[in-house]
Amino acid sequence: MSATQPATLTALARTAEPHSALRRFLALDAVVTGANGVAYLAASGPLGRLLGVDSTLLLELGLVLTVYAAAVGLLASRARPAVLPVKAVVEINLAWSVLSVLALALWLSPTATGAVWTVLQAGTVAGFAALQHLALKARRT
Repeated sequence: MSATQPATLTALARTAEPHSALRRFLALDAVVTGANGVAYLAASGPLGRLLGVDSTLLLELGLVLTVYAAAVGLLASRARPAVLPVKAVVEINLAWSVLSVLALALWLSPTATGAVWTVLQAGTVAGFAALQHLALKARRT
């Protein structure tokens, strides 16, 4: 990561109204996660073949992601999202990122597309966690 990236992330998280930035990052997380979950639910067979992942696993992940996205979306809809639930979202996102990479390294045998997808989604989710953390931190200062 370059030296300018943390500064850029911090600048993104800081706005005139820090609650807006936090809500925006939570909402974006909910939309992306929800879309991923719905795609897994609706097309687990074709996606499973493309990614080299069992379609049953994708169905289960789709259900979990869809429910999680709804909860994050509900949190984003609050005028002032509570600190503890936001911290939980950040920690869950970080755990998801780490577990995705571990799953890729230890027990999944995806196609090349599936391996790239796993790394990209882990990075995206880690990015959401970083933005949410910085926005929460900016809100408190």
